[in-house]
Amino acid sequence: MDAKEQSLNIEIDEKTAEGVYSNLAVINHSASEFVLDFISVMPGTPKAKVKSRIVLTPEHAKRFVKALEENIAGFEKHNGTIKEQQAQNLPINFGPVGEA
Repeated sequence: MDAKEQSLNIEIDEKTAEGVYSNLAVINHSASEFVLDFISVMPGTPKAKVKSRIVLTPEHAKRFVKALEENIAGFEKHNGTIKEQQAQNLPINFGPVGEA
């Protein structure tokens, strides 16, 4: 396999490139997938909507965690330790519970 066959051309449209702000992630899983829901919670508001949902296979979820850990380590190397605030225990209600 030559270098040309190994490269991957990734494109992104303008809307997707804008990104989605999230300050809460809820993660669920079944035997075959991990579901990551990204949510934007506004202070003093009792309701929030899922802004983006990503569904991963277990193998890709593990690769995602590894890549995120490597990126956090690189960020902290250049910018210092990320300070964590006390996590809030929010009562989260997604309605009926199902499994894929």
